[in-house]
Amino acid sequence: MSDITEKETGAKGRRGGEWLTSWDPEDSQQWDGRLAWRTVTVTTFSLTLAFITWFLVSALAPVLNSIGFELSTSQLYWLTAMPGLAGGALRIVWMFLPPILGTRKLVALSTILFLIPLVGWGLAVQNPSTSFAVLLLLAIMAGIGGGVFSGFMPSTSYFFPKAKQGTALGVQAGIGNFGVSIVQFVTPWVVGFALFGSVLGASQTFESTATASVKEVWYQNAAFVWVPFVIVAAILAWTMLKSVPVQARGVREQLDIFGNKHTWIMTLLYVITFGTFSGLAAQFALLIKQFYGSDSFGADGINPVSVAFLGALVGSAARVIAGPIADKLGGGRVTLVSVIGIGAAAAYTAFQFNPTSADQFGNFLWPMLIIFFFAGVGNASTFKQMPMIFAPRQAGGVIGWTAAIAAFGPFVFGLMFATGLTALIYWFGVATCVIGAAVTWYYYVRPGCEKPS
Repeated sequence: MSDITEKETGAKGRRGGEWLTSWDPEDSQQWDGRLAWRTVTVTTFSLTLAFITWFLVSALAPVLNSIGFELSTSQLYWLTAMPGLAGGALRIVWMFLPPILGTRKLVALSTILFLIPLVGWGLAVQNPSTSFAVLLLLAIMAGIGGGVFSGFMPSTSYFFPKAKQGTALGVQAGIGNFGVSIVQFVTPWVVGFALFGSVLGASQTFESTATASVKEVWYQNAAFVWVPFVIVAAILAWTMLKSVPVQARGVREQLDIFGNKHTWIMTLLYVITFGTFSGLAAQFALLIKQFYGSDSFGADGINPVSVAFLGALVGSAARVIAGPIADKLGGGRVTLVSVIGIGAAAAYTAFQFNPTSADQFGNFLWPMLIIFFFAGVGNASTFKQMPMIFAPRQAGGVIGWTAAIAAFGPFVFGLMFATGLTALIYWFGVATCVIGAAVTWYYYVRPGCEKPS
């Protein structure tokens, strides 16, 4: 039995209306599926807003110069990279919080913090004289949206039996990941009219160098529109969530995960999957603009904001779909397919960075979408593996840790792309996938493997 009790967790004296007295998801008689799925629903709503906050900069950066800012290509890559750096660093903090704060406080208080970058960017885009340093600081603050993932996902995993964790975490993370495509899709639409009238600021002038056109826009809407949703999400979390008594006696006890080699193997695999997803999602619009957009082909170039959301959309949908599949077939097998798929598509894409015409855009777009698809599949299957490999508290910690390291994806990809060695970066990804496929086969898939998962 895996009954989580007060005696085993050291949770005595910390009970309140939010804390369950005991919880054993493996006991079908005790497990409360309604509470578990309610937790997924509320936390997923907040997680979607978290990803919207985290990737807001990726939706704004490609247009900043068109509304009066004067930023170099390198500075724009840095802006889209910094939320990843901050998100990864903050995930290392948030990974320790679920056993300490409990689900209700963790989700509610974290959600309120989204208001800082949302309000900040809503004000900043209205003033083209805002310094690059301030924009960089706001990009760092957007990383809060990335950091909370390492708290939300482990705390949700406590509510489900192992047989259902692939589905539950796949649904939560997959729908949460839709926040990336939502902010990239909604932004071009919502900035086109005075959503709040003149209450929250005047319009900006959008000047297109490619088409020599001028139009009136309200880019503060891209940030302010999410504020009411954030407030509602925080209220729902505080009033509807409970906390499972899976508690560690401080941070030191949680460090035992680092003595297990499988922590490091799963970190590699999640970097290959989610690191690729988050890194490319943050940089996709800028890549399109640089190689197939107005930077290369003027008025004939591809408009990045019209298609960039597709990458995150495909990857997020794949994560939702792959969760139940991983529950049925095994996470290790699905991860193996995912890593091979990413590597093969990356090898093809590496040849697409010297186009002679914007008409060749499809040769770049389709393999990129395949990368996003297999990355989404692997995001789900690795989260199925971890609860199978580790004990409940350790599984939560490993989920938080791997998510933290993979969240550096936007920063690392942004830093690498800023060097201009784009094709070489893709070949490095191919080599990493070869290593990932080999360790997945050896430790988790082959007959007689150490940890079939």
